[in-house]
Amino acid sequence: MKKTILYTILAGMMLTATSCDREYLNPSAASETQVTTDLNGLITLCNGIQYRYTSSRAGIIYNAITASGLTTRELTVLNAGNGDEEQLRIGGANVTSNNGILRNLWSQNQLVKANADLILKSVGNVAGDAGTKSGITVYASIFRALALGTQAQFWQQLPVETGDNAKFVTRDEALKEAIRTLESASTTLAATPVSATFTARIVPGIDLANTIQALISRFSIMVGDNAKALAATNKIDLTKKSSFNFDDAVQNPMFFNTFGNRNVTEPLNATLGLPEALRPVAIDKRLAFYLSNPSGVAAGGVNLGRASFFTANNAGIPVYLPGEILLIKAEASARTNDLAGATTALNAVLTKTTDAWGIGAGLPAYSGANTADAILTEIYRQRSIELYLSGLRLEDSRRFNRLAPVAGNATTQIERTRTWYPYPLVEKDNNRANTPADPAI
Repeated sequence: MKKTILYTILAGMMLTATSCDREYLNPSAASETQVTTDLNGLITLCNGIQYRYTSSRAGIIYNAITASGLTTRELTVLNAGNGDEEQLRIGGANVTSNNGILRNLWSQNQLVKANADLILKSVGNVAGDAGTKSGITVYASIFRALALGTQAQFWQQLPVETGDNAKFVTRDEALKEAIRTLESASTTLAATPVSATFTARIVPGIDLANTIQALISRFSIMVGDNAKALAATNKIDLTKKSSFNFDDAVQNPMFFNTFGNRNVTEPLNATLGLPEALRPVAIDKRLAFYLSNPSGVAAGGVNLGRASFFTANNAGIPVYLPGEILLIKAEASARTNDLAGATTALNAVLTKTTDAWGIGAGLPAYSGANTADAILTEIYRQRSIELYLSGLRLEDSRRFNRLAPVAGNATTQIERTRTWYPYPLVEKDNNRANTPADPAI
């Protein structure tokens, strides 16, 4: 990656805001006016929102994967001194509003959205060629949608607007807003292709057109719009990769903080934390892809290794996987009673030997019952394996009605230790009038 300088500059230039819109000024940083009145500043700001979303232990990727992974037992805590992680592993009432992982996950998503909004508000008012402005618009729209969609996977309600005493909306409303943002970006991209100037100056890795449709399909299936999810999957070229890229200066956050030192978390066990009925079979090729020691036993401190996306500081992390898209197609079909279509898409995952990212299961075709419930259970199982440590399992666990904990009874915790998270203390302090009551569990 050759955009490290832009990343580093942006670390000091980004707006600092919560949903109540407090701003703390850094006298050595560029002002909002300086970065929003020309295309160069806006492109730099675009690179900065990717930096905030992807980089460091405070960033969204680390906290989303860690929170979801610990809550759904993909991960376990190696060092109980990592108290925030340990809260999430235990779950239930042990997860408090001052949990640092949840604070970062909440505030960084709010900041990415706020800066994306600033870009989208400013781009129409600056001079420059249409193709560069199109690229800026589409890029900011993708990260606005990612911020809204990611936050909606962990909380029941959230602010969509930035401002004093921002109102909360339901997570479904936030997901629909993310979809609208992506659909608008798709229209912009189709009308005005991105310029070579924008492509040369933006951090490489994200395939704009395919990412838009992949995120529309992801968020549509979450909100229950099966028709829209299915339509979007059919527009995606599954031979193309889309990734968040890193280098030795801006490191892969999961490798740098977790799998490169073996001090925070690691896989819970060699069966990806799944209950017995859903565990992967020994011949599943994805076990060797995601674990360095898939035949090992978690007890006794055996290092089960790392997902193949977290093997080095410069390892890219997928924005989405081909298998996710195929499984969305299978799920949308099953939920609309197209069982033949669902089975065909499911088999495309089960029988594939590789894909654009080198992931293949190499398994026989589905041979279970030809009912929606049975097929959906297998789809959940395959999502849990195919999308291991993608940060999506908590959302999936709720959507597929997997066994949830019961408030006040920790012994019933089976597949997830919480269903929704409490609202962070920083939001309660800054937006007390509108922050909802915490969910029980």
